[in-house]
Amino acid sequence: MKKSSMPVFAYFISIVFYSSIGLSQTAPRKTFMNPVIPGDHSDCTLTQVGDHFYTTGSSFNPTPVIYHSTDLVHWEAIAQPVSAAWKEYGDSPQAGCWGGQVVYYNNKYWDFFSHSGTMCFVTANKPEGPWSLPTRVKNPSALSYTLGYDNSIFIDDDGKWYMIVKNGQSNNGIIELGNDGQPTGVVYDLNWLNPKNEKFPYSWAEGPVMWKENGYYYYSFARDVSGGQKVIRSKKLTADKSAWTIPVDLFNENDPDKSKAIFFGPNHASAAVKLKDGTNWLLHPVWARANNNEWFGQGRQGILNQVRYNANNEVVADYPLNAPKTAPNLSSNGIPWMVPKSDFFTTNKLHPEWSFLGYTSTETWSLTERPGWLRLGPKSNTKANTVIKTDPEHNYSLITRLDFDAKSSSDEAGIRIINGKENLFAKIYSSVNQSGNKVVCFSFDKANYETNNNVGNILWLKIERNNHILTGYFSPDGVKWQQVGEPVNVSALDSYNIDFNGWCGNRQGLYVQGKSADFDLYIYRDAYSPILAECPANQNGTTKTALPDGATILDDIHNGDWALYAGVEFGSRDYAKASGLIKITASCNTKGGIVEVWQDSIGSGKKIAVCKIDNTGSRSAFKKFTAKTTQTIGQHDVYLNFVGKGNDKLFLLKEFVFTQTASSAK
Repeated sequence: MKKSSMPVFAYFISIVFYSSIGLSQTAPRKTFMNPVIPGDHSDCTLTQVGDHFYTTGSSFNPTPVIYHSTDLVHWEAIAQPVSAAWKEYGDSPQAGCWGGQVVYYNNKYWDFFSHSGTMCFVTANKPEGPWSLPTRVKNPSALSYTLGYDNSIFIDDDGKWYMIVKNGQSNNGIIELGNDGQPTGVVYDLNWLNPKNEKFPYSWAEGPVMWKENGYYYYSFARDVSGGQKVIRSKKLTADKSAWTIPVDLFNENDPDKSKAIFFGPNHASAAVKLKDGTNWLLHPVWARANNNEWFGQGRQGILNQVRYNANNEVVADYPLNAPKTAPNLSSNGIPWMVPKSDFFTTNKLHPEWSFLGYTSTETWSLTERPGWLRLGPKSNTKANTVIKTDPEHNYSLITRLDFDAKSSSDEAGIRIINGKENLFAKIYSSVNQSGNKVVCFSFDKANYETNNNVGNILWLKIERNNHILTGYFSPDGVKWQQVGEPVNVSALDSYNIDFNGWCGNRQGLYVQGKSADFDLYIYRDAYSPILAECPANQNGTTKTALPDGATILDDIHNGDWALYAGVEFGSRDYAKASGLIKITASCNTKGGIVEVWQDSIGSGKKIAVCKIDNTGSRSAFKKFTAKTTQTIGQHDVYLNFVGKGNDKLFLLKEFVFTQTASSAK
């Protein structure tokens, strides 16, 4: 599969053509739905540097990621500021990096974070790095407590900068920093904010941030991770309690639709940033708490909301309702929706979307020993080595191709999805059984399936997720797939909230145990595996509905509505496929309508197919409708744009899938 069967020249022209489309795309729609950073984005902060925005936060045992955006809606991973090879990183759940904020100061970028209760910083000349090794921030002698965790950075308009400090329930403070990132000795102790003798009225008063607007300093803090965000303001930067207003809710807790929210109880919000058009925005992380916390395991996801000020300079942020919202008036500059991206390991540097799980020596992995492959070696005889990304959505198809020669039943290499506590695993892997026979295994919790590996050391593995149901496959060529055992229900993994799931969200990725393996590629969402219509990453006008038979579909589809399915992989030199058809499973009891299929953006992207949906007799009578597609390769966000006449619902969609052209298959 390393060579395409398409003519080389035609393939090259296709690569150039579709790459140019991706570079020219703009913000696809004027509305967005949260989360804008799906999957775990705990304790996130937000920094504006010119026309660019940066966010990071707590990563815990996975190494942290810096994300970049130009429109606050579309985000991309650009750096791993703290190396997994830092010998002090550690390797245990709930450890690693707490908090984190990227700022630009004194002509360089800084990332401040807490590790083992100690504040540290790393620096770089550009946000993509390379980043320095961590430097510890010294505790100022004027402060009666150490610097703690989940702190943030505020840069005043006079050029001075400050660390907003939290340590324990009763200790809040502001310390001035010098040009070297170390405290100057100037301290504003806010120990009156949440005093013990008043039984901690604001719970932990944690994750403090500060910003300035219209001459006021705004200081905001979370009650705790269960919910609640407060804000106070002052005309001057001071420790004098009388100069600050009484804490009030930052978010609009009186929103009439609050009870319907999926993301409930906002907290740990970032500071607000102001755009050129005068609008103000913030990011904040929230667990999906609806339906008995069934998706709690995905972690605190990155939510974008607008901030508003009244004539009295009182501030309130929109409540995180699960409804389309007007997007900031900014361009995405070609940044796609933030979901994991395919990786074909063709560079000598690991993409910053990948995190290592805990301390990982550079000697345990390589992109150069076998060019075009990621070589992973175990950390020890018993410890697996894992490279991971966030596990952000309810529907995807993970694929890898690996070369692995297992010698023992404890030798494993494959794909796994792991929870934050690192005690639940869903995985498909190559190994040998107790009899010494090569096998492919698919397991979760007490469910364990095994089938003979009749392919050999080089084989393909796949996990398809349809909400809480995972199905495992293997293949000799990435085209013909054989199912391993039965599907497994991973609701226990997706809803896991014991001890806050290690404060962390689930992760997905590649792993080895026992001995080394080589991985040729990693695909997040395969175009040639079914994509559930009910699971768009972003949409406008549609809803998810359950039919009487229990099937869940995309409903309320009218003329002008649309839905986005992010990160779809169509093919490349390393994944020799290209689309030729799209098959859409739909039902219709009206005159029907049209599905326009766009890549990357509606209008400014490329329309690759038009599929007509006719009347099927009833809402429950689903049929497959087929349309030819422009031959498409590469990874793209796929938009379904719905077109019809009148105000009636057009149709219902269950799923869609692309079919590869005959000339691209091997």
